[in-house]
Amino acid sequence: MNKKLSKNAYGGIAGKDYVPYVSSGSKSGGNIAVLIIGIILAVLFAASTAYSGMKAGLTVAAGIPGSILGSVFIAVFAKQKGILGKNLLQGMSSGGESIASGMIFVLPAILLIGSKVSFLEGFVVGVGGALFGIGTASLVYNYLIVEEHGKLMYPESMAISETLVASEGAEESIRYMGIGFGIGGALTVLTGSFLNVANNVISYVNESFYKWKFEVEVNPLLLGIGFIVGMEVSLAMFASSLLSNFAIMPLIGYFASLGQGGPAVWNDPNVSVNAMQVKDIAGSYVKYIGAGMMLSGGLISAVRLIPTIGSSVRETLNVKTSKDTGTSSAENLILLGGIVIGFIGGFLVSGGNILMAVIVSILSLLLSLLFVIVSGRLTGTIGTSNLPVSGMTIASIVIVTLLFVGMGWKSIGDNRSLLLFGTFIVTAIAAAGGYSQSQKVTFIVGGDKNEMQKYFAVASVVGVAVVTGVILLLSSQLAMTGDNVPFALPQANLMSTLTAGIMSSKLPWVMIIVGAVMGGVLFLLKLPVMTVAIGFYLPISTTSIILVGALIRLFVEKVSKTEKEKEVKVSNGISLSSGLVAGGSIIGLIGIILQVSGVIKGSGPSGFAATNGMAFIMLIILVILAAVPILKSKVKDVE
Repeated sequence: MNKKLSKNAYGGIAGKDYVPYVSSGSKSGGNIAVLIIGIILAVLFAASTAYSGMKAGLTVAAGIPGSILGSVFIAVFAKQKGILGKNLLQGMSSGGESIASGMIFVLPAILLIGSKVSFLEGFVVGVGGALFGIGTASLVYNYLIVEEHGKLMYPESMAISETLVASEGAEESIRYMGIGFGIGGALTVLTGSFLNVANNVISYVNESFYKWKFEVEVNPLLLGIGFIVGMEVSLAMFASSLLSNFAIMPLIGYFASLGQGGPAVWNDPNVSVNAMQVKDIAGSYVKYIGAGMMLSGGLISAVRLIPTIGSSVRETLNVKTSKDTGTSSAENLILLGGIVIGFIGGFLVSGGNILMAVIVSILSLLLSLLFVIVSGRLTGTIGTSNLPVSGMTIASIVIVTLLFVGMGWKSIGDNRSLLLFGTFIVTAIAAAGGYSQSQKVTFIVGGDKNEMQKYFAVASVVGVAVVTGVILLLSSQLAMTGDNVPFALPQANLMSTLTAGIMSSKLPWVMIIVGAVMGGVLFLLKLPVMTVAIGFYLPISTTSIILVGALIRLFVEKVSKTEKEKEVKVSNGISLSSGLVAGGSIIGLIGIILQVSGVIKGSGPSGFAATNGMAFIMLIILVILAAVPILKSKVKDVE
């Protein structure tokens, strides 16, 4: 029997009068088993999101996969906790994922400017940001969750709530996730960091008169992301990659070839402009046009947030406090902990500059306070998957960078400190979004908000430790430059380019301005600026396989005979794709750990296994393995 939430869960009634799904009995869903399982899920989703996000520039929200996995674990280990235990597990899953979705935007940028970061520094600023974001969002809980019930719809929270209520069907979802994990893990072992016996990149590069490059990376992780995000996002990104590789790159190559005895490439004195190859054009020019587009998109997002900022702060200050809205000691402790740890982090990362530590810590807290409130409100409107974290972060970092320049702090060490302050801000913003989403689910199903706060905070701290560890583990690969880098890091590259360029006054401003103008044109055409900009910046090998995943989803939708059949197949496809993402990222991460530790020493594929032909075979195998289970889904699977 499928159960549903009451219609009042979606509004039509004052929040204080809403009767939750669990309206009687204990509100507690936690015990030691739930806590341990939640920590495991937080580790899983933090590591998976960090790996896949740095690889593709896109992240997948963990709420629904977390609720599905949580349903299975609760049924096995803590059945008496029921839906309230499942709710805590989805919240802890979101806690790990939210932290990763924020930290990977800024912290890896430290490696990209040629500096280093210690685990202690990353952990302290991350924990400070996470606790401050959670504590601040808790202060406006009653306004965002209760008083705005039915006005702020929290679309992803409602989807998670429906999943929890209908969780008796989770066995099928977990089966498809398992299939996806197996496919993703097996292909990653063959083509990636384990055996590495088969080439997985279809590559064609033309270095003659018309310079271009087309590649497809046969990666189950990226294909899964494509199925989840759908055709609109995938096609926008791929179209932008076509513009980058088949219009802008050949154009720059053509005009550059006309020069005789010309100057060297601006950031590589060993290559003359008229002798540039495709990789030189992409790395030294096209990349910075993409950075300008992302900068433009981020600033446009920030400007468009001004009305939301004003209304959020105004409504928060004017909100009438109801009888049960007093803050708990845990809420106060978490907020105070965020502030104290934030200041400790400020002194830790400022290299003994007390003035920097005090001024920038205060500014970081103020910017975080402002955007945390906005983050909570926007989550209620568009959900965390679409939360403009990068836009809010860019606006914050530009302000902090201008302060650094004004104070004369322009060295690489100062830039490193700046990016660590930026890590505090972005972590607070991302944590607040995930926390608000999880608390709305708690309100709908009838859990204890204070219990969710504590469990979410634990998951966030765990997430910070995991993400910092993953970044340090991958540091040698993240810092790589050139044409075929293993991790694209579009947002972190933008942060490093922006801060280092402003502080050193050595940005290729023509390229940046061209990209910014293109971003402005995209905005006027009502196109998704950041989506297109990320597609322009990412390698076409990434956007092409993401498009393949979206095409599989489109095919599934088209061959479905009824709306119910389509709903079932897409739902199972999303579960399978979540497994692909988890399998590809977790197994890939394990492979890198084994490589670093010296357990695995592969020489790479050879002979036919190293050719495009092998990569085509791998692509066909991946598409068949991913599509067939979805197409065989039947309506009875969820009935």
